[in-house]
Amino acid sequence: MRQIVLDTETTGLEPSQGHRIIEIGCVELINRRMTENRYHQYINPERDIDEGAIEVHGIKNEFLADKPVFADVAEDFLKFIRGAELIIHNAPFDVGFMNHELKLLDAQAEAVDSFCSILDTLKMARNMHPGQKNNLDALCKRYEIDNSARDLHGALLDAEILAEVYLAMTGGQVRLSLDGMTETAMGKTETPRPIGSNRPALNVIRANEMELEAHAERLGAIDKASGGQCVWLKPEQ
Repeated sequence: MRQIVLDTETTGLEPSQGHRIIEIGCVELINRRMTENRYHQYINPERDIDEGAIEVHGIKNEFLADKPVFADVAEDFLKFIRGAELIIHNAPFDVGFMNHELKLLDAQAEAVDSFCSILDTLKMARNMHPGQKNNLDALCKRYEIDNSARDLHGALLDAEILAEVYLAMTGGQVRLSLDGMTETAMGKTETPRPIGSNRPALNVIRANEMELEAHAERLGAIDKASGGQCVWLKPEQ
């Protein structure tokens, strides 16, 4: 299962007012594990950035002057995301901007959601935590994800943080590092201990009918909250 956690930064809030994408950041998940595969690109929007937007992400017009335009990076970007499930916080915003950029290149261009499925973690969080703050900072605090480096919004950093938040929200391991140290969603680190060769066999205790029913109800609740993305209910690939 290939998923891409994606975030963008833009010149303003409304593509209908001519605003453009200026940064794209993507993090790849394979079978719920973060890989080293990233996509990160700054983009010259060919227009000025709103002052309000600069206050959010800190990216200025001068910095983008020598960066490629969207037309120059579109092929590589689409190749990276095509066929994956996109995990986006407030997906209508980012998808709307991506579709706007594609339409500027080709009026007949396919919409992003025609070749990628979309999972909106903001919608998921609102279903899981109704009546509470569900922006990325609030979710980091709720799930004990370190976001201390997030002084300003940045597409790649926010995508990396969202990947950890998504895995924590859906109850899975955050990442497995290369040295065998396992980092959990709670931020704890444990070193695996070898199992002694003379250890007796473990007793196997089967779940009773009541426990199986409770388990099924719990998986159903997770599946509903995640928009049908509960991996424990999916058949083995």
